[in-house]
Amino acid sequence: MPDSTKPQHRAGFVNIIGSPNVGKSTLMNQLVGERLSIINKKAQTTRHRIMGIVNEPDWQIVYSDTPGVLDPAYKLQEGMMKFVRSALQDADLILLVTDVNEGDLAHPETFAKIADMDIPVFILINKVDLADQTIAMERIDYWQKRIPRATVAPISALHGYNIDQLLERIVEHLPVSPPYFPKDELTNKPLRFFISEIIREKILTHFKQEIPYSCEVVVDAYQEEENIVKIRAEIRVARESQKQIVIGRAGNMIKRVGMDARKEIERFIGQRVFLDLYVKVDKDWRDDERKLKRLGYLE
Repeated sequence: MPDSTKPQHRAGFVNIIGSPNVGKSTLMNQLVGERLSIINKKAQTTRHRIMGIVNEPDWQIVYSDTPGVLDPAYKLQEGMMKFVRSALQDADLILLVTDVNEGDLAHPETFAKIADMDIPVFILINKVDLADQTIAMERIDYWQKRIPRATVAPISALHGYNIDQLLERIVEHLPVSPPYFPKDELTNKPLRFFISEIIREKILTHFKQEIPYSCEVVVDAYQEEENIVKIRAEIRVARESQKQIVIGRAGNMIKRVGMDARKEIERFIGQRVFLDLYVKVDKDWRDDERKLKRLGYLE
């Protein structure tokens, strides 16, 4: 006979939704305990839906970091918003992230859908460490009125404030279910994806204006040898002028990106790395459906 005293296993999809640059990726990394999502002050840093899986004997949480909600300006952003919509469809619990400086969600349509859903919604007011208590309380009151049934809580994803309490509440709201993934899995994405994201993060760090948003990174070779991993990656840009900027005078900029990315990749995989970067002009890749499908943005 089954042991009736043993707690039932819980599992669910806990999906993180919010405007660009409110701290969704920082929260995801805090909750998962691993750096799976790019963190950068520039908006629209996250382009894909990235799952992070946290396991305990009695429960499994499948978190999803999603792109910031927006009105798409080109097909790449249309693909990004499809990831958001899919996260709304399969969620068992929504973490709606805002911050102390945001008035309303950047995409009212998405907010309306969340408000009408009959699953638990947690509205998390991030970056409370940057505001005084009066402003924080005003934002809590404002969002509680917007969705009265929601759980509203102030957090600081960067500093871990209220994160442990948030985890306890999430577990309480998980449905009874067997695990969706093997208990030793951390994410649904392959290693090459995270390597390309690390390189793209360094591009976001080192370049301004339109360059980071015109770039895509593709890892086209990953070879493990006895004492080193050899990686070859292609940085795609939309115009020849962007290629020259990314390469820099005498190759100084691409060398800087490569050096920073190599160190981060070595930490991530725990092995020495030889990283070979090159730049290719791929005009209008952000609006080419065939290319976006190959890159995983469109079905």
